Amino acid sequence: MTAHYKVQGDVAIISMNNPPVNGLGYDTRVGITSGLDKANADPAVKAIVLTGEGKAFSGGADIREFNSAKAMQEPILLSVIVAVENSPKPVVAAVHSVAMGGGLELALGAHYRIAAPGAKIALPEVKLGLIPGAGGTVRLPRVLGPETALNLIVKGDPVNSELLASLPGQKLFDKMASSPETLLEEAVAFAREVAARHADGSPLPLVRHLPCKHPNGDAYFQFARNMVKGMAKNFPAPAKCVDAVENATKYKFDDALAKEREIFINLMQTPECKALRHIFAAERAASKIPDVGDDVKPREVKQVGVIGAGTMGGGIAMNFLNAGIPVTILETKQEALDRGLATIRKNYEGQVKKGKLKADKYDQRMALLTATLNYDDLKDADLIIEAVFEEMGVKEQVFKKLDEVAKPGAILASNTSTLDVDQIAAFTKRPQDVVGMHFFSPANVMKLLEVVRGKAAAKDVLATVMAIAKKIKKTAVVSGVCDGFIGNRMIEQYSRQAGFLLEEGATPQQVDKAIEKFGFAMGPFRMGDLAGNDIGWAIRKRRYQEKPDMKYSKTADLLCELGRFGQKTGAGWYDYQPGKRDAIPSKLVEEMVEKHRKDQGITPRKISDQEIVERLVYSLVNEGAHILEDGIASKASDIDMVYLTGYGFPIWRGGPMKYADQMGLFNVAESMKRFARNPRDDGSFWQPAPLLAKLAAEGKTFS
Repeated sequence: MTAHYKVQGDVAIISMNNPPVNGLGYDTRVGITSGLDKANADPAVKAIVLTGEGKAFSGGADIREFNSAKAMQEPILLSVIVAVENSPKPVVAAVHSVAMGGGLELALGAHYRIAAPGAKIALPEVKLGLIPGAGGTVRLPRVLGPETALNLIVKGDPVNSELLASLPGQKLFDKMASSPETLLEEAVAFAREVAARHADGSPLPLVRHLPCKHPNGDAYFQFARNMVKGMAKNFPAPAKCVDAVENATKYKFDDALAKEREIFINLMQTPECKALRHIFAAERAASKIPDVGDDVKPREVKQVGVIGAGTMGGGIAMNFLNAGIPVTILETKQEALDRGLATIRKNYEGQVKKGKLKADKYDQRMALLTATLNYDDLKDADLIIEAVFEEMGVKEQVFKKLDEVAKPGAILASNTSTLDVDQIAAFTKRPQDVVGMHFFSPANVMKLLEVVRGKAAAKDVLATVMAIAKKIKKTAVVSGVCDGFIGNRMIEQYSRQAGFLLEEGATPQQVDKAIEKFGFAMGPFRMGDLAGNDIGWAIRKRRYQEKPDMKYSKTADLLCELGRFGQKTGAGWYDYQPGKRDAIPSKLVEEMVEKHRKDQGITPRKISDQEIVERLVYSLVNEGAHILEDGIASKASDIDMVYLTGYGFPIWRGGPMKYADQMGLFNVAESMKRFARNPRDDGSFWQPAPLLAKLAAEGKTFS
């Protein structure tokens, strides 16, 4: 049973015990209702305390039951709350640590609530594309007032219990405990007090009986609706939160509750909600490596070394400094070292100026940083990450040197974005300690960390890297070894399609606008200008040697031959004014593309935005399917996490593989067959990957 029952004198205590956050799964719900029955049947019991063991009161729904029959098996949470309300003996909810979602809704069903200071209170359902579904939008406005409640519900962020308790007129908490440690003792004393108060049979207070009105309701809710639509235009849930709270002020309690449930169930079926729930589960699944269990203990990382103080190395170092881990940064020349340190300082000073970082925190972080020109100074580092030039010869020199100086058991990581990690590991006598840690630029900002697992990498090395990723607040996704790993291997196909679209009749701005309207943060041509078009050029030159059959549009090479490498040279696919990042359509590029079409005998055609989006997105999907077949990614949701956190894929679409599932894999495969018939495209690429073809034929999905 995941709810414990005990009696302390004349008070029964029901304690939820479903780690880690006392999720309200089926067994826990049964445990609560059984406890209530037992307490109410015992004449010696005068009052009931409902609380949670361990690290939470309750974090809400049990995510392990998502999409299972148990989630909707009676007693569902609504029934549990009704059982709490209908208890003839007073129920006191003793709230501590975390009361979120269904956990808070459960507490709102109790007759009285006592809270420990520091408890995090939230209704975060909006982050999953939902509204609260067990009375949260109807009860919270009654205890906090409609405006405060709506703010909490629309944002979904946690607020400290003592802040809510200090609001004038609030009825959320009847009492604040002195400390988390004394909460249970104080809750039992409070339960005895309220039992005595109602010994005469006077009715027990219920949140449902409190009034809920707004003096200027129509004007306020219209204003709130306008604000929400402006801030969350791609998500239906925030606007529905406004509707639900407005219903609480206009309808009788049970009618407003029924309307809340109807909105909740309708939202469950929206693609946005499905995408957000998918992301929620995918983020947790990404940290699990199939053959690296909880029994594999990570190594200790107390000291980090970073080789290279350029943009990448500096950004990587900042992640560890932010987490309070000392860093030694190494460069080969004093001038490069000084420049790197100055950039790190400038980044932190910018944060101080904007009020995002306190001055003393800045001093603390800089005090953790040591700069050196000497490899011997890395001898005590537990983890050493190289961020040097992306060329195998350079990596070889670095790793041979590290093999000499690093202590036994130190993890040696490469920040390579495309190179063979197995080959890099072979430069050392300790391949089991070598791993890829591919950070994304800017490394101190971007959430994604691709963890590249070489064939010799030890399991505890992977466990360590995944644990340290969490510590530095990164979303880590494991990739096997191949050219470009997950993200860059897929983006190459996306970029190839952008080139073909340009040759066939589109303009850079049409392609960029179409995919940005779909929801990407940036289109392929603006992305090329930001990253540097010379990077793609270097990769293509390598491809022409290694894969002479691979077809590319020549437009990108012609652009680079003109020295138009992007923002850094003030000109790329677009023109740029000094000091500004605005992309201005370029007459010169237009003429260059037109001349190229003429030279190739291509008659330009009108290309629809829909074709642009499908070719760009489905190229990611098809390559993603090959990556799954090759075992480079262990699950489709990992690919989605790479694209959501590293490449600006729209969150409300759930990632490329989830989006393909929502479109229907049969439809995706049919579109691919259509693209394969285009003589100007690469017909062989558009053969649906065997995995995709198989799933489409069986009516299945990637997830």
